[in-house]
Amino acid sequence: MSEAVHNPSQEFWRPPALRSETAVPTLAEACYRCETEFIVGANFCHVCGAARPAKADKLPQHSWWLESLEFVKAMELHRLKEWFGLSTAAFMAFSAGAGCVLAAIMVGLVYPVQNVADFQAIQLWRIEWLLAALVAFAAGILLQRAGSAEK
Repeated sequence: MSEAVHNPSQEFWRPPALRSETAVPTLAEACYRCETEFIVGANFCHVCGAARPAKADKLPQHSWWLESLEFVKAMELHRLKEWFGLSTAAFMAFSAGAGCVLAAIMVGLVYPVQNVADFQAIQLWRIEWLLAALVAFAAGILLQRAGSAEK
C-alpha cells in the first residue's frame, strides 16, 4: 500500500489511487557523431556540441542507408522468399539469375543490329549473360541443399 497516493480526493467505495509511473526517457550514453561519452546530466556533447538523443530515437547519421532502401520494404521480398521456399542466400542467387536472364533479353531490345559484326557481338553478350544466370542458378541450388541439410 506504500505506492498509494496520499490524500487523494476519492469516494469511499473506490480503491486508493496509485501513482502513475511516468516513463522517463533513457538518454543515449555516447554521442552519435564523435562517439564520446556524455557527461552525466548533459543535454549536449561536450566535444562536438551535438544534441543528446533518446535511446529509442533513430540516430540520424547511421540510418540514412535504411531510408534509401525503402523500396525493398514495399516489394515484400520476404514473402516471395517464403513462397518459393528458399533460404535467404538461395533466394538472392535466384534473384541474380533472374536479373541476368532479363539482361540477356534486354540486350537484344536495346542494341540494334546493323550488320553481321553487331549481330555477333549481341549474341556474345547474350551468351555471357546466360552463363552468368546459369552460375547464379547453380549457386542457388547448392545453397538450398546446404541450407536444407542443416535443418
